[in-house]
Amino acid sequence: DIDGRDEKVRLIGINTPETVDPRRKVECFGKESSARMKDLAEGKIVRLEYDESQDTRDAYNRILAYVYLEDGEMVNRKMVAEGYAYEYTYMKPYRYQREFRQLQTLARTSERGLWSSESCGGNKELQQ
Repeated sequence: DIDGRDEKVRLIGINTPETVDPRRKVECFGKESSARMKDLAEGKIVRLEYDESQDTRDAYNRILAYVYLEDGEMVNRKMVAEGYAYEYTYMKPYRYQREFRQLQTLARTSERGLWSSESCGGNKELQQ
């Protein structure tokens, strides 16, 4: 809710396995990623940080931002570090690209979340 309007926010630098595209099957670890995002941010007061290297909105009119929780933790960073999302660069490098890629490597080598051999082993195309 921004100034009384519901706004959708696209988190810069990350992507999660698909769960809502009607043209595609639910991807491996998608439900878990979606649940984690809701647990972290739904109904919470957050702070948005914009990135000068990116547009303010995407082609779907979603706000493009880094999302911070009240305790100062960045949701984008947390999702990658915990293995609920993977690093995603859309057209142009962004401010935290190097860090997110390092966090993804750590999550992958530690087999966290979608990188776990017990879930997807990093292959989000697998069906659960």
